Amino acid sequence: MKVYRRRTSGPVLRTGRKRGAQPKVVALGGGMGLSASLAALRRITGDLTAVVTVADDGGSSGRLREELGVLPPGDLRKALAALCGDDDWGQTWARVIQHRFQSQGELHEHAVGNLLIVALWEQLGDHVQALDLVGKLLGAHGRVLPMSAVPLELEALVRGHDPARPTDVDTVRGQATVALTPGEVQSVNLVPHDPPAVPEAVEAVLDADWVVLGPGSWFSSVIPHLLVPDLLDALTVTKARKVLSLNLAPQPGETDGFSPQRHLEVLGRHAPKLALDVVLADEAAVPDRESLADAAKQLGAVVELAAVAAPDGSPKHDRELLAAAYDRIFRMHGRIGPWR
Repeated sequence: MKVYRRRTSGPVLRTGRKRGAQPKVVALGGGMGLSASLAALRRITGDLTAVVTVADDGGSSGRLREELGVLPPGDLRKALAALCGDDDWGQTWARVIQHRFQSQGELHEHAVGNLLIVALWEQLGDHVQALDLVGKLLGAHGRVLPMSAVPLELEALVRGHDPARPTDVDTVRGQATVALTPGEVQSVNLVPHDPPAVPEAVEAVLDADWVVLGPGSWFSSVIPHLLVPDLLDALTVTKARKVLSLNLAPQPGETDGFSPQRHLEVLGRHAPKLALDVVLADEAAVPDRESLADAAKQLGAVVELAAVAAPDGSPKHDRELLAAAYDRIFRMHGRIGPWR
């Protein structure tokens, strides 16, 4: 394992934080789960970094990836949109970059933000610089980074992928295919198997006060971060506290029939050396609290239950309720300084 040292500078309190600073938070994930987390977190800190998976191969992202050989921009775009402010400027730009063209031609279903991001990648030749520039244009309340600078492919071992052979285990490749597989996902890995992490993402994790993992598609958005060696090393040695945010319900195909505690068991199998501090779950989505607490304990964590679901009953997180839950966790579990 590589040895990392956390950088420090300037006068600090005995706790290690600069006086009056906000918590440095890094959120890992992809898709709508990460977007929900970012929309909540930007309400409680101004020092926020998203580290986004780059294994998407469907839709507009997949077409751009295949045609141009670029990183899939879709999840990066969604993260930037989630970081847009609630003022007219932020909401206008959030709508613009999320806008999809409707036509009978090649532009059909391409998202404006995907094209903008790819254009800047080609102009600047630097993934991080381009995303920082898009964030500046949008007035984003945080930074967005890819977890790796090379396009990745998700590979899964799936039992019963072919309904005619329900007990056989097949290798399934591609994020879009894995997400909708009719079988039971046993494990996932990335191709290439030893992808390089973006250095700025590693540095953000090492310098964080809190790292937030999830919610999101478990095998295609959450676990992939743990399969990038340098990123996993950073998550293992960082002094940051780590909170895992569970989904509100199993996802069709990918985690059908999974209990909350099974999500933790699967994550633990993929990264057995990773310790967590807190597992956040919606109180209405946990039928067996004792089993979840036992599974969390195996990862070194305690469980915090809170009402974080949207009040309309849909399996979506309410950003205000989720923000309140994160804020309470940050303050109750190892408060580092006067953040606000």
